[in-house]
Amino acid sequence: MTHKPPQGTAKFTGYEIFVIAALALTQFTVVLDFMVMSPLGDMLMKSMGLLPSQFGLAVSAYAFSAGVSGLLTAGFADKFDRKKLLVFFYIGFMLGTLFCGLSINYTMLITARIITGLFGGVIGSISMAIVTDIFPLEQRGRVMGLMMMGFGASQVLGIPISLFIANSWGWQSPFLMIVGMSVIMCAIIIIKMQPVNKHLEIRSNINPLIHLWRTIAKRRYRIGFLTTAFLSIGGYMMMPWGSVFAINNLGVTEQELPILFMVGGVSTLFIMPAMGKLSDRMDRFKLFAFAAVWLSVVVIIYTNLYMIPFWLVILMNVAMMIGIMSRMVPSMALITALPQAQDRGAFMSINTSLQQIAGGVAAAVGGIIVVQKDKFSPLENYNVLGYLIVLLSAITILMVNRVSKLVNGDSKQEAPSNLHE
Repeated sequence: MTHKPPQGTAKFTGYEIFVIAALALTQFTVVLDFMVMSPLGDMLMKSMGLLPSQFGLAVSAYAFSAGVSGLLTAGFADKFDRKKLLVFFYIGFMLGTLFCGLSINYTMLITARIITGLFGGVIGSISMAIVTDIFPLEQRGRVMGLMMMGFGASQVLGIPISLFIANSWGWQSPFLMIVGMSVIMCAIIIIKMQPVNKHLEIRSNINPLIHLWRTIAKRRYRIGFLTTAFLSIGGYMMMPWGSVFAINNLGVTEQELPILFMVGGVSTLFIMPAMGKLSDRMDRFKLFAFAAVWLSVVVIIYTNLYMIPFWLVILMNVAMMIGIMSRMVPSMALITALPQAQDRGAFMSINTSLQQIAGGVAAAVGGIIVVQKDKFSPLENYNVLGYLIVLLSAITILMVNRVSKLVNGDSKQEAPSNLHE
């Protein structure tokens, strides 16, 4: 029996490469804006005289406003050209980030983070909807892998550069740098990206709020939403306390911390494309399950470590990044295959909102569990977070298996058979 080469190996056209690059760079600016708050924390707190609880609120303000924004816009997401939506929200994101760079007190900063979250939190879902409109399922793993390189690039390039210019020109300067980059990207998207409006050919006179409700009401979509929520809780639970644990428990110095970020980021630049290709060539659920088990083992070891050599800390962090990113690519490729074309924008908006809100909840729960007697004491109960992540990983394996069965069932049927679900 002869076998055709996997469709996922088909080469991208020049325009498709442009779309991937534009969306990846757009994601880079949005991710950097969110991630740079943590490494700038010490400088910002000293500059404004903030309490740790106040800084925590400034960080979480973005996540919760982003989640609310996604839910509010979900019903309208399939009513417009996706390119126009992307440009509109990207401009709002730029204005919010500019406001951050011009903030001179805590009230202005909180307001700026809320504005940035309201607009920036929707950009990821719009980008995912564009990907699913332009690229077939067989190529989506590679596209997701390339787009998610923005996460790694923000650590490799964004955070070190941001810290350097912040030391030279103040904590506001990284936000102004992000605005400058975003203006260039927005202009390129306006000029070169073609309209993304094929979904508008599927006529629908449904009220946006009814469209939102019907999207939530579909059982198959709810399975996807619940899966995303569990994945996000597991992904965000350890993240806010990573630097504190590395310094106070593992003996990493403040000078070594940027190196740790950089090496972890560099590893994602290799991991994400490799996992994207693998995701298009093999069963995505099996790849996800293997990655979830891998991550569980590494997390249990890592969260129970004490003072160890720096090279071993780096090795363990790279091992964790392999698990985290190897889960993300196949799971997102499967989840984004659930919605029909006319529901895709609403589905992605709700999905991204749940991602943000679940991340905020995870950080809040983590803050209740971990304990630190003073600023220089070891972080306690960090291993409890590790055990919770193992439990969540087991649940996500079951959830992603259900999503996989739904998607594989669709591929065996004619598309119109799902219209009356």
